[in-house]
Amino acid sequence: MKKQLMKICAAALCTLPCAARAQESAEKKNDVNFSVGVDMVSSYVWRGAYQAGVSVQPSVGVEYAGVSLSSWGSVDLGGDFKEVDFTLSYSIAGLDIAVTDYWWMGESAYGYFSRGHSYDPNNPSKKVSEHLLEATLAYTLPAEKFPAKLSWSTFFAGNDFRYDAADKPSRAFSTYIEASYPFSVKGVSLEAALGLRPWESPSYEPADVPTYYSAGCAAVNVSLKATKELKITDSFTLPVFGQLIFNPNTEDVFLVCGINF
Repeated sequence: MKKQLMKICAAALCTLPCAARAQESAEKKNDVNFSVGVDMVSSYVWRGAYQAGVSVQPSVGVEYAGVSLSSWGSVDLGGDFKEVDFTLSYSIAGLDIAVTDYWWMGESAYGYFSRGHSYDPNNPSKKVSEHLLEATLAYTLPAEKFPAKLSWSTFFAGNDFRYDAADKPSRAFSTYIEASYPFSVKGVSLEAALGLRPWESPSYEPADVPTYYSAGCAAVNVSLKATKELKITDSFTLPVFGQLIFNPNTEDVFLVCGINF
């Protein structure tokens, strides 16, 4: 009996560290986490399209148990471009589900909470929001040696319309699909990405109505991003990155560099 009791006590002592780590992991998972960051970029390029020149891009967020609410902004230093976005997301087992509110009307546009222009020629008095609401579904493959990420993003509300040949508007549901793959070479973190618009749009689009990504099915973003910790002192490093971006649809190319704070 004494030997059996000693075995039971030894087994219990062995399981204590595992239980403690499991409890600590669960507590960390349920902690409220806040994040604050700032990027400075040589130019702001979004999904293969130029938006603004040298820009400061702050972000703040809060996360709890896989649910996060974050805000992200961009202001260019040489003009009046201004963007403020809010994203509500949920992450579980490599799956991310998010809804984002985009607003990029620019400095002195005001009217953040009001409706703006009418894009309906049949009903000029019908105003629509200048905001864009987008739903995103993303999944990172559960493979350590091949952690590729696939994402699908579609505008479902707001200022996203298309017109047919009869000049009648309808919801465009502009969609962007991207596949990305992170890897590293000699201490440099790299990420390759391919983004495209998956389907055609009507051939006729009024000049004052934006066409997002492309007028038809096309690759709009082929990019390679490199990130490295730049050593400033023995105790301080600064993350810097460079990104080469091609837009095959517009035959445009960008070389962007930036700093993360």
